[in-house]
Amino acid sequence: MKRVSTEVLVIGGGATGAGVLRDVAMRGFDAVLVDRADLGEGTTGRYHGLLHSGGRYVVKDPVSAKECIAENGVLRRIAGECIEDTGGMFVTTPLDDLEYAARFVAGCHATGVPVEEISVAEALRREPRLNPGLSRAFLVPDAAMDGWKTIWACVRSAQEHGARAFPYHPVDRILRDGDRVCGAVCRDEREGHDVTIEARFTINATGVWAGRLAELAGCPGVTVVPGKGIMIATNHRLVNTVVNRCELPGDGDIIVPIRTVSVIGTTDAEVDDPDELEITRDEVQEMLESGDRLVPGFSSSRQLRVWAGARPLFQDEKAAAGDTRDISRGLALVDHVQRDGVAGFITITGGKATTFRLMAEVAVDAMCEQLGEPRPCRTADEELPGDSPDGHYWLGSRLAGRERTMRDDQLICECELVPRRRLEEAIARQATDNLDDVRRVLRLGMGPCQGGFCIYRATGILHGERRLDGPGANASLLAFLQERWKGVQPILFGDQLRQARLDDWIFQGLLDVEHLPGDRPPEPRSREVSAILHASDQGAG
Repeated sequence: MKRVSTEVLVIGGGATGAGVLRDVAMRGFDAVLVDRADLGEGTTGRYHGLLHSGGRYVVKDPVSAKECIAENGVLRRIAGECIEDTGGMFVTTPLDDLEYAARFVAGCHATGVPVEEISVAEALRREPRLNPGLSRAFLVPDAAMDGWKTIWACVRSAQEHGARAFPYHPVDRILRDGDRVCGAVCRDEREGHDVTIEARFTINATGVWAGRLAELAGCPGVTVVPGKGIMIATNHRLVNTVVNRCELPGDGDIIVPIRTVSVIGTTDAEVDDPDELEITRDEVQEMLESGDRLVPGFSSSRQLRVWAGARPLFQDEKAAAGDTRDISRGLALVDHVQRDGVAGFITITGGKATTFRLMAEVAVDAMCEQLGEPRPCRTADEELPGDSPDGHYWLGSRLAGRERTMRDDQLICECELVPRRRLEEAIARQATDNLDDVRRVLRLGMGPCQGGFCIYRATGILHGERRLDGPGANASLLAFLQERWKGVQPILFGDQLRQARLDDWIFQGLLDVEHLPGDRPPEPRSREVSAILHASDQGAG
């Protein structure tokens, strides 16, 4: 069994865990982060990409609103290239309560969220696709944030300060010495052996799974309610501003322009298992109809993909009613010395992607207090490392980069403009055989064709870079295709159905992927696509 010694063990590789790793490393502690899968594969990688102004919460959850607007300013300063400054707009549609707008403005003033009312004519000039029946419109400093890029920037910063990150290291056991947690036993899934990590202090940053990990540490009863939300991406931008309905938060009331797509979200329903997030056609239909209320014609636009994530909603005792929208989105710190008499262990959960840095600061402050070693936090003062000197992300950056190198570098993914050089660098940097890991870094295969024209090219490059044998490369290709299929299958209609049919001809007809030698073939998609296409032809789809 391999042994690793460190001062601080961080469990959880989402935004909060990455933020904690950076914070402890910048305060001079030796630190290790582990996650059961790739970094950013959980809730952070499954949200709608919103950098909150706090506007959604100014009436119902003012504490969370104050946290959001404070961190909005911090992240714009330290993580500019992870953020596109789209701006935000709250609009009153014909279906909304006219009186809520006054409460919204009062809530903004009370929580410090900047707000400016503009005329309906100006709102429609800025966003011509909006519902022409609007009665009021307000500007707030919402923005779009790339969750995966933010995570990797935090990890890179932490590594520059000596920290280490171990993805694909699920925790099997929490180690205790009497009433103190002293580390964990993990399974290195890539190498196939156990790893014992000895640590002075362990921070549970596993989000919606925090209750399970706390129970492993002998601290039962930490209740984190999984709030499932689905989101749908269109294949192009329908708006260039984050647009919210000006009403209490509900289902399908926000559209976020993130990268090259628009994302509508989200539902909010309690589920038993955050790893089992079924997406129903009724939920999809509800989102499409909600989109029409903000942007008429939304439901007839080309829908690219649907996915689900689980919010970590903390409460001391689970409410009988089970209405997850009534649970605060504020951060929650559990000091297990005070709560359970267990030292060397704290849990940080709840919150939003927007507040991850603040959550990390609160958690590490609590750790320092427990250790009796006060050290100041510097994460709000130093910028995250990045590759661009141009400040905030802008939509045309990849195209501009491609135009500079188009004669020198082969293009692998046309939709997301991924050149061969960047793909090879990402494969080497991630040291992975998993094409989904590369996707999270480069957005490979996330465009309109969902990998139909690039992923077999990428598989060949992965085969060469990682020295994979044929079955190993095939297994990576098949796993990628099956994961993409999960998000496409619930929205097969219109143009995206035709795209799926074309992809199916490529993968089944030309490459015969169902019969490639590999670990597991994908489910037979051809029959399902054909059946759906036939139903559409008959007017039933």
